[in-house]
Amino acid sequence: MQEVIYGCMGLGGSWSDEPHNAAHVDQAAAAVQAALDAGITLFDHADIYRSGKAEAVFGEVLAATPGLRERIRLQTKCGIRLNERGLKTHYDLSREAILERVDGSLKRLQTDYVDILLLHRPDPLADPAEVASAVGQLMAEGKVRQLGVSNMSAAQIEALQDRLETPVVANQLEMSLLKRAWLESQVLVNHAEHLDYSFPHGTLEYCTRNGITLQAYGSLAKGIYTGAEPESPTSAEAATAELVADLAGEYGTSGEAILLGWLMKHPAGIAPVIGTANPDRIGACRDAERVARAMTRAHWYELWVTARGSNIP
Repeated sequence: MQEVIYGCMGLGGSWSDEPHNAAHVDQAAAAVQAALDAGITLFDHADIYRSGKAEAVFGEVLAATPGLRERIRLQTKCGIRLNERGLKTHYDLSREAILERVDGSLKRLQTDYVDILLLHRPDPLADPAEVASAVGQLMAEGKVRQLGVSNMSAAQIEALQDRLETPVVANQLEMSLLKRAWLESQVLVNHAEHLDYSFPHGTLEYCTRNGITLQAYGSLAKGIYTGAEPESPTSAEAATAELVADLAGEYGTSGEAILLGWLMKHPAGIAPVIGTANPDRIGACRDAERVARAMTRAHWYELWVTARGSNIP
C-alpha cells in the first residue's frame, strides 16, 4: 500500500534510561493528531526507540483517546539490543527474544496486538525455522497480524520466507533523495561507479514482484533540503534545496511534499516514513500523494541529477 507512514522514533524524550514525563506525552499527542489530520493512519515504532519510551508515550496517548486504536494501524520492530552484556549493539532474533520483546512492546503500547511486526535487522545467528516458530506463535495468539522486515536484501527475505507460513508484507530501508543507493544501483549496472553503492541490486525488483511494500525511512533527508542548516553543505545539497523550494512554489505545496512525492513517483510503490515530531512539518507532508501524481518525469530526473551532483550515465 502506497501511503505516508508516521515514524515515532522522535517521541519520548532522550535515549537515556531517564523516565519520560507529561511533556513528552503531550508532544506525542500533538504529533499523533497532526499525523491524523494529514491523513496518516500507520504509525511506526521499534522496541529500542528512546529506550522504549517512544512506545510508552504512544501507549499513554492511546489509553487517553477512546476509539483511537481502531482508527490506526501500529507496527513495531524487534531484533536489536542496545547496551546489554557489555556490547553497545548486538542483534537477537532468537525465538525467546522475539516473544519477549513483542510482549514488552505490547505492554508499553497498551494494546493487545500490533498490525505488523518488523524484524529490525538481519541477525547472522538467527535460525529461520526458529524465527518462523516465534512468528507463528505470536500470530496464533493474536499478538501480531502481519510480518515485515527491515534492512534486508532480497536473498535474506527469500531465505526467511522459505520457512514462514505467512508472507513478508514490508521491507523498511533507508531511501531518500539524499540516500540514493537504492536508485543508483538500478542504473549503474555495468559501470565501475556501482561499487560506490552498497545497496543490494535486485532488492527493489524482488519486493515489487512479491507484493512487499517498500517503506522508506529517512525520507525527509533530515531536513537538509527543506530548511535545516548543515554545518558545511555541499554544492549539490545547496542546489537541491533551492530546486526543491522552486518546485514547491510551482506545484503549490511544501518542500516536504516535493521530497515525498519524488519517492512515491517511483513505480515500486514506496511508502515514506516521516520522523519529525514537529506538527507543522508533519502537516506539510499531507500533499505528497498529489505531488507524486502531478510531478513530471523531467522534474523527477532534475531532482535526482541535482542531488547527485553529476549527470547520470
